[in-house]
Amino acid sequence: MSIVIEVRGDHIQLDQALKTTGLCHSGGFAHAEIEAGKVEVDGAVELRKRAKLRPGQCIVYGGETIELVAPKAS
Repeated sequence: MSIVIEVRGDHIQLDQALKTTGLCHSGGFAHAEIEAGKVEVDGAVELRKRAKLRPGQCIVYGGETIELVAPKAS
């Protein structure tokens, strides 16, 4: 089962997404994990800590999958 994040606005930064899900307890820890090559975005290792991610993209970290989606229309 994957974790779903609604992206409010144009994008979310990779480090913020990892903190939002609770998979990383701090921004510094998220930065270290990204820098160590432990995070994939859309099937490729992502080393940019503040990569701007948009709805439709997928993050894989620590055996978890994070799906980024647009907010539901009200």
